[in-house]
Amino acid sequence: MGDAGMKSLRIEISSKVMLGKAVIKGTRLPVDIVVEKMAYSATIEDLKKDYPFLKDDDIRALSVRSFAHRRNY
Repeated sequence: MGDAGMKSLRIEISSKVMLGKAVIKGTRLPVDIVVEKMAYSATIEDLKKDYPFLKDDDIRALSVRSFAHRRNY
């Protein structure tokens, strides 16, 4: 399933924001940047310190998206 088939209330894809990259809804923070930090062992506290506007639900959505993406490869 590609990104277009994934629905999330916390993640959005729009050609008007960051050239169509998946971002945290209402921000210009690309999902791939946060997922990469998570892959390198960033904790929830680390992410909230770096991006204080992130909510726990945003981080959970990124975790789910990251897992689903890895599962497809």
